[in-house]
Amino acid sequence: MSTREIATLGGGCFWCLEAVYDQLKGVLDVRSGYAGGPKPNPTYKEVCNGDTGHAEVIRIAFDPEVITYRQLLEVFFSIHDPTTLNRQGNDIGTQYRSVVFTHTDAQAAVARAVISELQGAGLWPGRFVTQVQPAPTFYEAEEYHQEYFARNPSQGYCRVVVAPKVAKFRQKFTSLLRG
Repeated sequence: MSTREIATLGGGCFWCLEAVYDQLKGVLDVRSGYAGGPKPNPTYKEVCNGDTGHAEVIRIAFDPEVITYRQLLEVFFSIHDPTTLNRQGNDIGTQYRSVVFTHTDAQAAVARAVISELQGAGLWPGRFVTQVQPAPTFYEAEEYHQEYFARNPSQGYCRVVVAPKVAKFRQKFTSLLRG
């Protein structure tokens, strides 16, 4: 029986993140949702309006014996821009902020260490604005958001935004892809 841990990440549109993490070996499940705001049970429309305080996030169930939390974060920081405040490309607002919601003190320590290492390596031109915070309540997004890219690959946003991110990820992390 495998062990199971949870990671919660927000880095822009949850469709992009889910499409990438679904392809990693050791990832058991990925769910799109909302976290970080005070409004209980938010809807997609409310979150998109920017008045709930929630970020679009994914909750990843993973087997740490197959893929480490550090590896999940290394992928995370390569598929979104951690230096733009409340923005990813044309997606603008606090709901698109860069955030790592940690479930344990160990996760928080790893997140801060990875941010420090990547910031020091100068891989991004600006300073990281990624928030590292204890995981709040996770609200699962509406069912039509789950596996959105897999079910809608020819939709405009998926072709223009999601597909290029997935392709870049697949090229860089071939050793972590499911067989």
